[in-house]
Amino acid sequence: MYCRFGRLGAVLTILAFIVAILILVSLHEFGHYAVARLFGVKVLRFSVGFGKPFFTRKRGDTEWCLAPIPLGGYVKMVDTREGNVAETDLPYAFDKQHPAKRIAIVAAGPITNLVLAVIFYALSFSFGVTEVRPFVGTVELASVAAQAGFAPGDRIVSVNGEPIDDWSKAHTEMVMNLEAGKVAVAVQTGRGEDVVRTIDVAGTPAAAEVIRREGNIGLWPFKILNRVGMVVDNSPAARAGLQPGDTLLAANGEKLDSWQQWTDLFRRSPGLKLAVDYERNGEIRHTDLRPDTEELRDGTLIGKVGIAAERDQAWADQISHRYTPGIGQALVMGTEKMWHYSTLTVKFFGRLLTGQASMNHISGPLTIADVAGRSAAMGLQSYLEFLALVSVSLGVLNLLPIPVLDGGHLVYYTAEWIRGKPLSERIQMMGLRFGMIAMLMLMLVAFFNDITRLFG
Repeated sequence: MYCRFGRLGAVLTILAFIVAILILVSLHEFGHYAVARLFGVKVLRFSVGFGKPFFTRKRGDTEWCLAPIPLGGYVKMVDTREGNVAETDLPYAFDKQHPAKRIAIVAAGPITNLVLAVIFYALSFSFGVTEVRPFVGTVELASVAAQAGFAPGDRIVSVNGEPIDDWSKAHTEMVMNLEAGKVAVAVQTGRGEDVVRTIDVAGTPAAAEVIRREGNIGLWPFKILNRVGMVVDNSPAARAGLQPGDTLLAANGEKLDSWQQWTDLFRRSPGLKLAVDYERNGEIRHTDLRPDTEELRDGTLIGKVGIAAERDQAWADQISHRYTPGIGQALVMGTEKMWHYSTLTVKFFGRLLTGQASMNHISGPLTIADVAGRSAAMGLQSYLEFLALVSVSLGVLNLLPIPVLDGGHLVYYTAEWIRGKPLSERIQMMGLRFGMIAMLMLMLVAFFNDITRLFG
């Protein structure tokens, strides 16, 4: 964790995470609070965070609190199941309300999160939208995508029969289906041929590696040129005299035609001197370059030279389109994106139950904090999309029919409404124990995955 947080700035990461929790949890709980007050239920406490409050303020009947553990919050209402209630407060007790009112109060929190996601997405889109068509620009050597036969110029038509119209959807469908079995990707090649690329890595170390690399299957929409786009100060490349715009030609007399070949050469040549031929302004030049040595967590030594490739802007212009939608269009797009990620999240949990998805996909607060810092460092638009995605996750997670979550309470109150009486206390306690065990296991898996990702 400290490695990543140090690069991005620990302060920015912590602040971005705290702001996200304050916004998403506060408004989730405020949804419960607002509907409870609408139906006349007395609210005793509104808390953001768990533990002993370090800030309290009494307004009317409600005590507003901030607590030190920023992993959730709660609204405490008058309820006869939690202790003695004054006779005058009985009409305002939560458990004395009609099941329909209790359902509305409980559902208000997750629904607030889903509405927030629409708003955050719409705000993000107001900065401008870049649509990337589902064309393959780059295929990493020895990657999952390379093994499946993908080639630059492929246009992805469908994934497991699901029509594809943009790059984001194509990538998501491929990654989400990796562990469910073979992934059939219909493509149209650069020559106009219709073929199917099959990704078959379910249950293999390659699938686990994709998760570790945050969904990277070695496939990118943009092309890179065999030309230097950026040189890090005081790096081996800078000391060798390389500059942005230089075209790399050969190393030790061997011609290398792609940037990936150069990347592979540098990585497997730590500390070795390389004789590099390059072109600058039509002139062929020569230099010696010795990659720095870096040790990976598993002890492997790799070389790093401190350069990045230049993107093929002509190809980027061909496959992408940027525009700024109006307010109405942005809200419609935000709703569509919220619905897409909501259904995707539900499908994921369904696949978890059937063993077709890995528990390694589950992330906890450490990873969320890490991503919060990275997205905030990239700018407001990226941070808004991060808030929207987390808000969708919170909304859908809380609607799952698991006791201790909002969705579990919705099941209880719906059953009570249908039966005309509450479920027995024994059944409710059994459900509560099951829900606590399930959530505890989920939290343990999430923390384990966080530690694995951030500490290796």
